[in-house]
Amino acid sequence: MAAVRFFVKGRVQGVFYRASTREQAMALGLSGYARNLEDGRVEVVAIGAPTCIEKLERWLWQGPSSAQVDEVIREACEELDIEGFRTR
Repeated sequence: MAAVRFFVKGRVQGVFYRASTREQAMALGLSGYARNLEDGRVEVVAIGAPTCIEKLERWLWQGPSSAQVDEVIREACEELDIEGFRTR
């Protein structure tokens, strides 16, 4: 198991980015969360198999069709005890 935190910048709020991220993460068997930040970015924490996290990261660069992703920053994070994938 691995845990990674992503910060996604661009037009990613108000375009169903978090809900779409949740769908992708659940399809990949990941747990974690996606939440809006006050500065307009979306924070995504993904926990699971490294290959599945890599697939999610590739998807984060695209997002849903109404999003415009300018940057995805990846950071390692401590493995958290989270069941399922939530939006906050």
